[in-house]
Amino acid sequence: NNETGVPQLLIRDLKFEKSLAKLMFSPDQENHPSKAPVKYGELIVLGYNGSLPNGDRGRRKSRFALFKRAKANGVKPSTVHIACTPQAAKAISNKDQHSISYTLSRAQTVVVEYTHDSNTDMFQIGRSTESPIDFVVTDTVPGSQSNSDTQSVQSTISRFACRIICERNPPFTARIYAAGFDSSKNIFLGEKAAKWKTSDGQMDGLTTNGVLVMHPRNGFTEDSKPGVWREISVCGNVFSLRETRSAQQRGKMVENETNQLQDGSLIDLCGATLLWRTAEGLSRTPTVKHLEALRQEINAARPQCPVGFNTLAFPSMKRKDVVDEKQPWVYLNCGHVHGYHNWGNKEERDGKDRECPMCRSVGPYVPLWLGCEAGFYVDAGPPTHAFSPCGHVCSEKTTAYWSQIPLPHGTHTFHAACPFCAHQLAGEQGYIRLIFQGPLD
Repeated sequence: NNETGVPQLLIRDLKFEKSLAKLMFSPDQENHPSKAPVKYGELIVLGYNGSLPNGDRGRRKSRFALFKRAKANGVKPSTVHIACTPQAAKAISNKDQHSISYTLSRAQTVVVEYTHDSNTDMFQIGRSTESPIDFVVTDTVPGSQSNSDTQSVQSTISRFACRIICERNPPFTARIYAAGFDSSKNIFLGEKAAKWKTSDGQMDGLTTNGVLVMHPRNGFTEDSKPGVWREISVCGNVFSLRETRSAQQRGKMVENETNQLQDGSLIDLCGATLLWRTAEGLSRTPTVKHLEALRQEINAARPQCPVGFNTLAFPSMKRKDVVDEKQPWVYLNCGHVHGYHNWGNKEERDGKDRECPMCRSVGPYVPLWLGCEAGFYVDAGPPTHAFSPCGHVCSEKTTAYWSQIPLPHGTHTFHAACPFCAHQLAGEQGYIRLIFQGPLD
């Protein structure tokens, strides 16, 4: 039976032995020897399927691990100075000390000095390649195959976008703050930036395009549900969103929420969205080895093209951008999986829509690609579903989760997108169940 035969067979075959279950939940044995440094967590950029199009290099890559530093480099606020002229403000903020300058008017600047904190480590994220930035992030262009596709776009990501402060002692709490310190250890909020005095006499403010955070409900698991997007201030306070991304008026302060990152928290920098995974959360996530085992398992079931009767196979993880001759293709309206063929390519239709030979439904016909970035998976289920319209394949619960997440797009819109390529999802639910045809022998 085409409709049910093979998926059930595949699912049955995919219930692995205990040895594989162990491999699946091996926290980091494959990456680190026994005396591993303490890992706080990892940041994974949405829209990349395991690596940047031109390869990961140095501080520019698709995922960044935060490890405990040999020596603490965290900072905390100390002295507040009120300077009457910008020159006086410059004199106060010396190059050897971290400080945040709030320009209230031409006549007044408040400078908050920051002092060393031996209990925390600081990591900075932004577009700048200057040395204070630990993780260099550039704008994500949906489905772009090379960084050259992104160069013409005027970036909306701040050069010094945000900083994450991690406690050096258990439970290694990570907190996020808008804005990062520049090469002269300064954060400068100009006259136009939204800023204000807090009830306890401190200063706070927002960056131009803002740093948005969403914490999922029920953690990052198969039971996860989307949370509410909030904006994080320079001092780490939580606010409802502004009317548009760079509006002068700040949102309302949300008293009962914090800037503490949880497993599965999303951080949006206006041009790129990052997923935060805790070390503990990653230890429960399928490994690349497990995804490779699922790929081999699905290929071992020898799914066939119902038209050409040729055996289909998902290409290896390394060949994830070049269409292979055995590559499975899918009709996105019905989910029937085929090999590539010219059936139903009627000239009067625009080239994208094709008629499925199995059920005659008309719709897009695209190659299928395995989702290789393990950090995006909410469970270790078999690859039975594909995102529409891009054809990235992963577990049913993973497609269901990401299809519900409204990701910021531009200055005031939100839409669901495939985590592997950042394409906006289409169709009623944004994904489809795959129907494989088994071998006839």
